[in-house]
Order: sequence, then C-alpha cells, then structure tokens
Amino acid sequence: MQEFIITENTLPRLDAVLLARFPRLSAGSLHKYLRENKIKVNGKRQPLSTRLAQGAMVRVYLPDALLNAPDGPAFLAARPELRVIYEDGAVLAVDKPAGLPVNDENEEITDTLIHRAMLYLYRKGAFSPACDFAPQLCHRLDTGTSGLVLIAKTPQAEQRLLELIRLRSIEKHYLCVTYGQPVPAAATLRAYLLKDARQSHVRVLPAPAPGAKQIVTQYRTLAVSGRLALLEVTLVTGRTHQIRAHLASIGCPVLGDGKYGCNAVNRELRLRYQALCAHSLRFPALPPDDPCAQLSGKTLCTEEPWYAGQVRDGTLR
Repeated sequence: MQEFIITENTLPRLDAVLLARFPRLSAGSLHKYLRENKIKVNGKRQPLSTRLAQGAMVRVYLPDALLNAPDGPAFLAARPELRVIYEDGAVLAVDKPAGLPVNDENEEITDTLIHRAMLYLYRKGAFSPACDFAPQLCHRLDTGTSGLVLIAKTPQAEQRLLELIRLRSIEKHYLCVTYGQPVPAAATLRAYLLKDARQSHVRVLPAPAPGAKQIVTQYRTLAVSGRLALLEVTLVTGRTHQIRAHLASIGCPVLGDGKYGCNAVNRELRLRYQALCAHSLRFPALPPDDPCAQLSGKTLCTEEPWYAGQVRDGTLR
C-alpha cells in the first residue's frame, strides 16, 4: 500500500495523478482497482474524474512491486529463476512453473515467463534492450499450467516456429490427473469449442455451431489411483482451455481446475493449480538450412510433475 498527499492547488484529476505517479498502471486497470476498493481519497472511494483539492490524502492498496517502476526495462525486475530445457542460437525452451503467467498484456506485472527469459539472456549477453528483436513467445500456457514453452531468439526462428505450430508439425504431449477415470481408457475425442473471450471461458459442443471451432484431443490412461487417473494427452488441435474443457465434457475434469473442475475435491486435496503439465514437444525432421535446424527430430521433455508420481504409487487418490 502507498499513500501520498496532494500538494498542488491546481485541482488535478485523480486518474491523471495516479497514471503520472505509477506509470506501470494503465487507464483500464485503474477502473478495475477502483471497483475493487483499492483506490481511496480521504478514506472513501471516489470517481476517477474527481478533482483533488490541495491536502487530499490518496491511498492505493496495491503491492509495492506493482506500483514502484524499476530503473530501466521492466524485465530487470523479474525474478532470476528460469529452468532451461534446451537452448541454441535461435530457440530457447523453458519449463514454466504453475502459477507464473507467460506474459502480461497490460504490462503491469514484471515477473512473467517472458521477462525471466529476457533477464536470463540479458545476463549472459545474448540480449540487449537496444536490439531490434526481443525474445518472443511462440505459444502460451495458462497461468495454472506448467511445462514446456518455446521462445524465439531471432525473427527467423519466430516465423518458423509459428509456422510449425500452425501446421501441427510439432507434437504436443501433456500429463494430467483427472477426477474420474475415462472410459474407454484411451480414445480420440472430437467436438467443437465455443469461446467467450469476455468471460475467459469456453464451452464444448457436440455439433458445429456459429463461431465454434473443431477440437481433437487424444488421451491414454497411464495409471489409476482410486477416483483419479493419470493421463497422457496429445493435442491435435490447440484451442483455448482445450484439454481442460474437453476432458470436463466427458465427466473427467482436470484435478485442481477451478474453472471446469470439481472445487470440492480440489479443496479436499489442496490443489492450488490444475494438475496439467506440457510434458514434451516432438519436432519433425527439418532441412539443414532451416532456421530451427538444430531441433530437427528432437524430443524435448520436462521432468514428470509431482502429482504423476503420487498417482502412480497410490499416494494421491
């Protein structure tokens, strides 16, 4: 929390004062924080258009890490923790922990996966803010999902990786624990996914509908423990929340998923994030002059997440 007193006698607007004092905030975020009672003038919530008299006390109930702009680029304030799975001159593959956002569109959160990657490359002399090209995410994972993320270090690698992903040439395999055992034990699921971007929610439909996109999800059961099952899931298509919503639609939601899952069981088992991990990426054969040639035929893997072992040995059930 930070507080300050208005010393000017020019009657500045509340929103103008906040944006000038805290450049990491945006006009949109101010409305959000005002609705959440995190901005007060003289102890009361006031409209952002309020003209502030000299001597007015403004309090902002937000973390200092969000309010204090660091010296230099925002990535310098990220935590220096990054698990690198693979790196060459063009590509960086990292293991994202659950709970860490890959990026922040409003540029208000400094500790993101892409900022950690920038910091890592900056410290080893492989990236500078003065460069024409900054490291770029080539795909995304939900904040609560862990696992492999590809980051391009050159514009040529970014273009090529995006193309390979679009063509579905990179096989994506996930590990997850579901509440409920799917029947049959292995199958290819086909349906249609309708996205509601405003609510950050999707629906799975059995038949085509306006705005819905086809989804194909393959799974096979690796282990069963009581009411839980450990699955390997292969994404044929890659849509928003596809694995979480598709498995929930057959009565086997991902454990720990607060949006599509069973919150009573999540609370009982104390799962903070969904038990879902992007476990491996398998690359096709690539020609020697390809921007990503060093990845030709490779399979990149993370370690199995803790919940996989506990389902295998029956500890988690």
